[in-house]
Amino acid sequence: MIIVTIDHIPGRNYEVLGVVKGNVVQSKNFGKDFMSAMKGLVGGEIADYTEMLAEARQIATGRMVKEAEVMGADAVLNLRYASSSVMQSAAECIAYGTAVRFVD
Repeated sequence: MIIVTIDHIPGRNYEVLGVVKGNVVQSKNFGKDFMSAMKGLVGGEIADYTEMLAEARQIATGRMVKEAEVMGADAVLNLRYASSSVMQSAAECIAYGTAVRFVD
C-alpha cells in the first residue's frame, strides 16, 4: 500500500475509490496522567502524551489502510491527520485520505 500526502502520484493512472478513514480515542492511565499534570505546571514536553498521540496516529493509520484494502485500493492519496480532545486526558486521532486503484 502506497500512502502519500500529495494529491496525485506522477506518472500513474488510477481510479478514485473514495474517502477512507481510521480513528481511535486514546487515554493514559491515572498515574501517568497525574504525573503529566505535574509536568504541565513546570513546563516542558509531556513525553507521555507525545507517545500517546504517536501511538494513536499509528493505530488510526492502520485502520485507514485496512479500510482501503477492503475497497481494493493500491494507494491512499492526500493523507491527513486530525486530533481533538474528547474529554480530560483522552484524545481522538483520525487519519483520512483518498483511496485509489491503479489502472494501466
